[in-house]
Amino acid sequence: MSFSYTAFDLPHPPESTQRDTPRLSIVVPCYNEETTLPALFGRLEQLNTDLLAAKLIAQPFELILVDDGSADGTWAAIQNAGARFAVTGVKLSRNHGHQKALFAGLMQAKADVVVSMDADLQDDPDAIAPMIEAYMRGAEVVYGVRGCRETDTWFKRRSARAYYATLRRLGVDLIPDHADFRLMSRRALKALSQFGETNLFLRGMVRELGFQSEIVTYSRSARVAGESKYTLRKMLALGMEGITSFSVQPLRMIVMFGFAVAALAFLFSLMAIVAWAGGRVVPGWTSVVLPLSLLGGAHLIALGVIGEYVGKIYEETKRRPRFIIDTVTSKHAGHDTIVAPQPIELVRAG
Repeated sequence: MSFSYTAFDLPHPPESTQRDTPRLSIVVPCYNEETTLPALFGRLEQLNTDLLAAKLIAQPFELILVDDGSADGTWAAIQNAGARFAVTGVKLSRNHGHQKALFAGLMQAKADVVVSMDADLQDDPDAIAPMIEAYMRGAEVVYGVRGCRETDTWFKRRSARAYYATLRRLGVDLIPDHADFRLMSRRALKALSQFGETNLFLRGMVRELGFQSEIVTYSRSARVAGESKYTLRKMLALGMEGITSFSVQPLRMIVMFGFAVAALAFLFSLMAIVAWAGGRVVPGWTSVVLPLSLLGGAHLIALGVIGEYVGKIYEETKRRPRFIIDTVTSKHAGHDTIVAPQPIELVRAG
């Protein structure tokens, strides 16, 4: 299998000196993934062997599985996982959402580099090797980008294109066809931990770091089992999160929309005067119903958009924890305990 590399946003040429062979952690958020975990463990067993043989990692990697309030046997499967690498299970107190579960796992990681991926194996684990190679060349962040979306439905492909196009037009800095499959160095993770917002949109937050980065393109596979947990409602909510977290363009669009409605109302007023002069109107209908309809609709739209931003301000000012960890388990199979820095301590801004 071949992968392509792309240098991206390099502030200076890649460093000529190679980094030391890193320790690796892989973070996988899980929500009702009982049926997919056996295939995931088997695939990662082989990946661990391949990475060690290629001398791309210094020791067997650490797998961090975050149970995001699953209602099936996901947590039991995590606790019973037996592998030739370290397995850390993080059980959240309830379902906090994919982005917060992923962030919880990232902050638990102890290794030099951390790769985040989904449990359904649609993110190709074989792409991790070229990601590590990009890191050793100097990249602090390596983005996994889908080279094709043939396994997705027609609707999902179309909606994804519209999603990325819309966010970019609104000024949100995103990489098209990149979700949450990426490698981050410990330096990048420390910087990410300083972001204080409660509403997380990691695709945009990681781009805000500004560190040297590269892209690895891979082919996206079909789910190994089960159904996607990202319903249309959740995808729309994630899109709204990205817009309201990184762009104020909708608020500015309200102003332009207000001017447009005012101009339209003025034109209709002129038409109403002309019609009134010709005696072709019902007295009082045009002057009352038309302006109320136009302005009422405009006001509701404006209030809805403003309400989204006010709601986010309300949530942020409460400063509630982004997630609450119930239990953490750790299992080391067949090798010495990993000696590494402590998990990153969260830093709250402000």
